[in-house]
Amino acid sequence: MSDSMPCVLTNAGSDSGGGAGIQADIKSFQERDVFGTSVITAITAQNTCGVQGVYPVEAKAVQQQLQSVGEDFFISAVKTGMLFNTDTIALVANAISEYRWKNIVVDPVMVSTSGHILLEEEAIDTLKTKLFPLARIVTPNIPEAEHLTGLKIEKDIDILKAAERILSMGVKSVLIKGGHKKDEYAEDVYVDEKGVCIRFSSKRIDTKNTHGTGCTFSAVLTAELGKRNNIDEALMTSKRYIQSAIENVISFGQGHGPTNHGAYRKKGIKERIISVQETIDLFHNGDS
Repeated sequence: MSDSMPCVLTNAGSDSGGGAGIQADIKSFQERDVFGTSVITAITAQNTCGVQGVYPVEAKAVQQQLQSVGEDFFISAVKTGMLFNTDTIALVANAISEYRWKNIVVDPVMVSTSGHILLEEEAIDTLKTKLFPLARIVTPNIPEAEHLTGLKIEKDIDILKAAERILSMGVKSVLIKGGHKKDEYAEDVYVDEKGVCIRFSSKRIDTKNTHGTGCTFSAVLTAELGKRNNIDEALMTSKRYIQSAIENVISFGQGHGPTNHGAYRKKGIKERIISVQETIDLFHNGDS
């Protein structure tokens, strides 16, 4: 293994179906030429039809995993996915501070596609107060952004209002993913603390095989930041990667199947990803 290859860390749950969580993260890290380490926060029994059970890893085991990684590896970027409870969030936040890890990507995983709770309600405040201020970027989808902010997101202006509210929690930047909207194009909106807004738009693909898209996107973003790429370049690569993974369909299981993690390397993308950057003032008119 080359010493020049960046080493990154994911803190997430294990998916027995292989499409999301730790498994998706490690596959994505490998595809993007970084070395992946992991802290498993929960074991899930799940497949393409849903989540059948969630078994959180005890705090002592999470702490030991964090220590094992922190004492031996130089970590250039960190992703958090499913953390499930307050104790785990606090342990991960403490480790980030103790080992001075940078380039923190927080994917606030809350509920599975099938409706299974993946983050306890009482842990949401801990996520906001302990982890968000350490994050370089937070990557909620629309339902997660609604849950975090208490806002209903229906129009474009609502996305900006939700982004403003998340930024007020101490986050440096936020990407609200638009995959849950039913528009012709899937548009993700990035906003940072300086008021820079970038919209990433791609043609929506009609497929049910989208399991693990959020995990995969944030893992690729972590890999690209770990390689010291600029945030806009890292986001563009992540958008292209997930678009290719969705449109180059593979079919496993009987429900919502996984995305094709190898597609970006093997096939690239057919559709051009559109990026529009603008500068906005979220704080000027009291609409929030």
